[in-house]
Amino acid sequence: MTRQISARLRSTAAALAIGAGAAFAFAGAASAEPQVLATVDGQPITQDDLATAMADIGPGLPQKLEGAQRQKYVLDYLIDLKLAARKAEAEKLDQSPEFAKKLAYYRDKLSMEELLGAVAKAATTEEAERKAYDEAAKAEPPQEEVHARHILLPTEDEAKKALARVKGGEDFAKVANELSKDTGGDGGDLGWFTKDRMVPEFSEAAFKLKKGEISDPVKTQFGWHVIQVEDTRTKTFPPFEQLKDQAARYVAQKAESDQVAALHAAAKIQYFDADGKPAAPDAPAAAPAPAPTAPAGAAQPKN
Repeated sequence: MTRQISARLRSTAAALAIGAGAAFAFAGAASAEPQVLATVDGQPITQDDLATAMADIGPGLPQKLEGAQRQKYVLDYLIDLKLAARKAEAEKLDQSPEFAKKLAYYRDKLSMEELLGAVAKAATTEEAERKAYDEAAKAEPPQEEVHARHILLPTEDEAKKALARVKGGEDFAKVANELSKDTGGDGGDLGWFTKDRMVPEFSEAAFKLKKGEISDPVKTQFGWHVIQVEDTRTKTFPPFEQLKDQAARYVAQKAESDQVAALHAAAKIQYFDADGKPAAPDAPAAAPAPAPTAPAGAAQPKN
């Protein structure tokens, strides 16, 4: 791999990382003596350095770059970083007013990330996760579901002929594959769905059927349907263990959002328009991500 300074290193963010390294690097290092992976004229590059750089540029690396190759790539990037930083400092490029402005911005950004990270960590307890889960579960009571197939046809006469074939003993899925205008499901299979997931006329007919029963032709905005119910069940909210990670994300995001809202409420903030005159504040920030929900059911029948 070439040691030539990469395009990433020439970016603004990387340039700021060069100058900010001394101020921010490894404030919370997990080990007092991290493993040294390389040195540049005696200056060490450690395992902690690698972890920090991996978190920064790793998401943008090609997926095919894995394992030892990925680590070597990031290590070479850190070597480029130190060489370029030393050159920039020698030429006093880190002493310009513009550099100082960018450094101040990244200092604020990193400080905000540290604050919100600490707030999220403190808020994300099992008690808070279970409370979020319980509130979501309460808002989504058990519902009846059916697993059904259908045959969709343009006219009632065609639907009656299809019904006669399946009533006569032909396999429903086979007739659906042959005749149905809805080609989205194999053999007309719609999977599991609750009553509210389908158009009213379709749901009313499907939820009156018992397991194995077949409906008379049903008219909807999509055409004429012949419906077969494969099975029925009661849809319950997933257990806490299944949604624990989602509940944790919700709790963390809500804590961060509440912290930012509290900071806004305690501060005097004034906006100015292009002419330098006081302007009205912008709309409030977006609400946090929704609380955990159960997986969605089947979509409406396709035309």
